[in-house]
Amino acid sequence: MIKAILLLGGIGKRFECETPKQFLPLSGKKLYLYAVEAFIKSQKFEEIILVCHQDFVETVRLETESVTVISGGNTRQESSYLGLVACGPDTKYVMIHDGARPFITARIIEENLSLVKKWETIDTCIPSTDTIVYAKDKQQITSIPNREHYLRGQTPQTFSYDLIMRAHKKAMEENIKDASDDCQLALMIGSKIALAKGSEKNIKITTELDLFLAEQILRQQSQEPSGHAPISLKNKVYALSGGSGGIGQALATMLGQEGATALILSPSDPIYSVDLRCPKATKKVFQTIEKSYGELDGLINCIGHLLVKEFAKLSDEEVEELIDVNLKGLVYCCKFAKIKRGGHLINIASSSYSRGRKTYALYSAAKSAVVNFTQGLAEEMPNHFVNAIVPARTNTKMRQRNFTEEKIETLLTPEQVATKMLSFLKTNQSTGSIVEIKKHQFQPFRKL
Repeated sequence: MIKAILLLGGIGKRFECETPKQFLPLSGKKLYLYAVEAFIKSQKFEEIILVCHQDFVETVRLETESVTVISGGNTRQESSYLGLVACGPDTKYVMIHDGARPFITARIIEENLSLVKKWETIDTCIPSTDTIVYAKDKQQITSIPNREHYLRGQTPQTFSYDLIMRAHKKAMEENIKDASDDCQLALMIGSKIALAKGSEKNIKITTELDLFLAEQILRQQSQEPSGHAPISLKNKVYALSGGSGGIGQALATMLGQEGATALILSPSDPIYSVDLRCPKATKKVFQTIEKSYGELDGLINCIGHLLVKEFAKLSDEEVEELIDVNLKGLVYCCKFAKIKRGGHLINIASSSYSRGRKTYALYSAAKSAVVNFTQGLAEEMPNHFVNAIVPARTNTKMRQRNFTEEKIETLLTPEQVATKMLSFLKTNQSTGSIVEIKKHQFQPFRKL
């Protein structure tokens, strides 16, 4: 039998947060669940055992299925041993992984399991890209070894069950209580350790910077092909705020070509004419839609208003319109739309969200708020796919009015943005993500 142990017992001292890092949210989902889901999805294990701090045992049991949850010990070594005991003597091989490494891949799991049958002890490692220095007293460098001979250890680590149990018992006999990992114990009994190839993305979340990097990795992964057949959009119903022009209009056309129904919410639409800045009017139009169609398969908020003008020169009315259209209107749509379980909620932001821009600072601020609002909403709506789409500069009438001298060939087309959004609707692989759409993604590769 092959079993897996995921260690969730850390208390996150280096993270300086009351909540242990493995239980912090990452794009709308607790961090440790990414690793759990990867192990379940692999279908390689007869049992998956989660070892966590006793204060979180019941919570983890409620949040997971098809796994065993037990209390851990005071150290990583003790938690690992308790997980091994829980495996039972019928176990032949065991894989041990840090629950704070969310990006474990099927390739890494399969390589570990393939190698362990020959070598009995496997460590997942990657090369060191930095120069390695040795400083015995931590004050001055003693030597600079060849980095090609030094690797960075990751997890999983995979073992013959009998071997790693012997290693743990030997460590206890010698009063060794706080080994950094299980391979260290295996070395103490003379085990030869083979290497499995890790991944630069297989990071361990230890600091706030790591969590930020994890968000970027997820963002990148959300734009990669899922490997699954796309979901059909035929007969699905989507509401599009601001869908009468630009990106929204292009998306509505493409949804129609897919056999879906696109309901346009706009002051100029003949059927669902509405001022989305007004909460009462917005609530009423969504009630009308619900009576006709029931719950929606998705809401895509394309609503936006750009005015390039120095902040000090904006009139009170212009300030209100920039806030009302770019933020309030979108928020009201999210509040009143009824979306099916498993449906999509997509908010279009802007590449200017990451840094305020001169002459459209308020617009940038509103788009930044949209991104933060979307990420928070993803945590509150765990049964939906809630994401922010961030297109780079796009050739819309709104942009043409404000930037009259831009070269058209440097801009995305509304159809290109809509194509990416359409592909996103055909997958159910990400929530709480910021999905960037850039011009170079559509550039053909040039042969050298």
